[in-house]
Amino acid sequence: MDLFEYQARDLFESYGVPVLPGIIADTPEEVRAAAERLGGTVVVKAQVKTGGRGKAGGVKVAHSPEEAFAAAQQILGLDIKGHVVRRVMVAAGARIAREFYFSVLLDRANRTFLSLASVEGGMEIEQLAEEKPEALARVEVDPLTGIDAAKAAAIVTAGGFPEELLEKVAPVIERLWWVFRDEDATLVEVNPLVLTETGEIIALDGKITLDDNASFRHENHSALAEAGDVDPLEAKAKASHLNYVKLDGEVGIIGNGAGLVMSTLDVVSYAGERHGGVKPANFLDIGGGASAQVMAAGLDVILGDPQVKSVFVNVFGGITACDEVAKGIVGALGTLGDSATKPLVVRLDGNNVDEGRRILAEAAHPLVTVVDTMDAAADKAAELANA
Repeated sequence: MDLFEYQARDLFESYGVPVLPGIIADTPEEVRAAAERLGGTVVVKAQVKTGGRGKAGGVKVAHSPEEAFAAAQQILGLDIKGHVVRRVMVAAGARIAREFYFSVLLDRANRTFLSLASVEGGMEIEQLAEEKPEALARVEVDPLTGIDAAKAAAIVTAGGFPEELLEKVAPVIERLWWVFRDEDATLVEVNPLVLTETGEIIALDGKITLDDNASFRHENHSALAEAGDVDPLEAKAKASHLNYVKLDGEVGIIGNGAGLVMSTLDVVSYAGERHGGVKPANFLDIGGGASAQVMAAGLDVILGDPQVKSVFVNVFGGITACDEVAKGIVGALGTLGDSATKPLVVRLDGNNVDEGRRILAEAAHPLVTVVDTMDAAADKAAELANA
């Protein structure tokens, strides 16, 4: 479960991580009142579970309550990568001298924890890792010992922080580890972690992902996942018992089996590099024994995403027979009628593949293109999304 920034800020504060005052607001009037209460310069920040808020106009500096009111009018209702802004946080301003980066996360590949640290914060970590990999320190964290004072100092040194800041930054990193450990998180990220002109270290923006598998240990986590905070598409998918995760791309993905869907995300990403940089819009696994009804429910969720420009249905028939998938596609398109306007690329293989392809050919729906191979189908889906 990803938290909103204001929720991460509140958790940080409860563990003694230095943060700035912040007030959540749902209307421009509430934003103005919050700015009056905080006084001075404030920052009005969209609360959505996606990156790139600043570039999308979701973060604005205001020097007065009236400016804050105007900023809220522009931000509330804004669509940021398919996420509509319904709430903002009004945060106190800070005079920033330097920006840093720190995170601790679950390293699934190596079955351990990993900390990332850099004196070049503020930019997207993926961009930093690609453009200046030498500026990003990767320090393995032993799950049994975690980050104590000595380990925090080692991370600060590896990250290239000035020596005079070690005694200020290391305790903050140690406390961020406490958040990660005690809240059963899979990610705790601060970008930027700032040094102010007055010499303070402050977590200016935080991101936390909690492990849902550990929710039974944390009664307070249920309050963090209020119904109003759930993406409507994810809620719709959950109601149909679908394994769905919304992403930021343009190609909707439906597959059967987590491994196949993950592979599909990869081939679509590679194909997208040849077609305007389009990317997968979601992860959706309809499961190993999906019926036509399940297939139709999944397609209904994907087609309801305004960010999706094309859909790639990639099914290898085993327990899930290809003819059932084909029936689900035809049935869903028939139910949606004229509201279905996005092209579908379908790749079927395995159990009852000939019958599945026959059903699709007989339906001859103008939105459906059947492609035999996975790579060719991914390329076609990316091409259509970029058209």
